[in-house]
Amino acid sequence: MPLGVKLAYFGRTALRGLAASPVTSAVAVVTIATSLVLVGAFALLVTNMQELLDRFGGDLFVTAYLAADASDAEVAELERLARQVDAVEDVRVVSREEALERFQSGVARGAALLEGLEENPLPASLEITLAEGDRSAEGMARVLAVLEGRPGIEDLGSGQDWVEGYLRAVSLARGVGLGLGAILALATLLIVANTIRLAVLARRDELEILALVGASRTFIRTPFVLEGLLEGAAAGAIALAVLFALFRLVMPGFEFGLELLLGGVTPRFFDASEALALVAGGSLLGMLGSASAVAGGLR
Repeated sequence: MPLGVKLAYFGRTALRGLAASPVTSAVAVVTIATSLVLVGAFALLVTNMQELLDRFGGDLFVTAYLAADASDAEVAELERLARQVDAVEDVRVVSREEALERFQSGVARGAALLEGLEENPLPASLEITLAEGDRSAEGMARVLAVLEGRPGIEDLGSGQDWVEGYLRAVSLARGVGLGLGAILALATLLIVANTIRLAVLARRDELEILALVGASRTFIRTPFVLEGLLEGAAAGAIALAVLFALFRLVMPGFEFGLELLLGGVTPRFFDASEALALVAGGSLLGMLGSASAVAGGLR
């Protein structure tokens, strides 16, 4: 039989099977879609959190606040030590005057906060920028280990605690998403497999006739696997639409909380490749469930 004829037969048979059992097919589609919505929501959260971490990582630096009585020699020695750390890309001395200018221009009502003060209360500092490959909690820790306790330093500041805490939050969200995805995927596979198994039982007479006239197991099984793939693809498209609707409807109501969680970065929805991956994931779930059902139902 020519390939084109086979493909046409498989497609017609799969569509006929779906039409013959609309209720069970709908149950399978809704089950897969529900699983994908839950997993997709976690994927959206983790994606946005990871992008924030990547974006914040580009601005990571360590600030060494200099003591008021730090000598020029001590500052030069601190700068030399910082530059020797392999995680450091650049070291810049920020004077008290520049620190004051930054505060006044960068903080809302900064000038009003300093009114009435006779002198500049802000210290000079060393602004230590990390190399691109070391913009992490580990990179900051290496710099802090070299400078901590050195003469001329009043205090050391960095985002190490923030980065470590945020990494734990990202890992927790990713772990929960993966665990939930595994449980839902198993439940989905069982439901899809039972749905296809019912279709196999309903068409047993037709399948026995095909076997008698010489049809191979692959020829008989393919339409059922295609049914599962179509159910999964439809579920993926539905899940994508539901997630998009929820993203547009729910996000404005939680805008303030999301800004706190994501650091003021506007959350984004899936791009084209990620949306395609969601639909493909649904297709794969449907196909695997169907393959499992026909493997046990057609012996």
